[in-house]
Amino acid sequence: MPPWLDPSLLPAYAAALAFGYLCGSIPFGLILTRLAGTADIRAIGSGNIGATNVLRTGHKALAAATLIADALKGTFAVLLVYSYYGSEYRYFAHELALPAAAGAFLGHLFPVWLGFKGGKGVATYIGLLLALAWPAAIAFCLIWLAVAALTRYSSLAALVASAATPFALWLTGDRPETVLFVLLTLLLWIMHRANIARLLNGTEGKIGASSGA
Repeated sequence: MPPWLDPSLLPAYAAALAFGYLCGSIPFGLILTRLAGTADIRAIGSGNIGATNVLRTGHKALAAATLIADALKGTFAVLLVYSYYGSEYRYFAHELALPAAAGAFLGHLFPVWLGFKGGKGVATYIGLLLALAWPAAIAFCLIWLAVAALTRYSSLAALVASAATPFALWLTGDRPETVLFVLLTLLLWIMHRANIARLLNGTEGKIGASSGA
């Protein structure tokens, strides 16, 4: 049995998952828009708590702040777990950071505080990549920018970039991260199912245009 599957590590894995979930479930889009005195973000546009929907309030700075906060909460969860377990489980700290990453992503998508109705996960996905494999995070952003520039579809850019991420991780030898991001990419695509349907029927809103996506 691989040493990282030692049953004695299960409490540490569970704690990392729970901590990641709590970090990821912080609804920064909702918090920031309420602090700014805007309308309830869940009552406008798509009802999503992510940066794209925050942008529909007309506050670009709030949208940017939401994007950064949603990304960094994932980065924070992973790095803190890695740091905390670095001394106690020196050789397994990296593996223990992976459940923290999964928890953060699940927390953003399904926050208990909001009836398990959260965001679509793109910013948090990037934040997790930044903590676990920063070259892949750069690759994601470059692919996103290229596809968005060519098509002006934000959702399509995110879908293409996320689909490429597991391959990038595999090529760089990050095997455990590859498995994790295959699962996260699948979840991200599921959360974008309405966008995919609109892309297929030609009704998806483009960047810079008014849309209810």
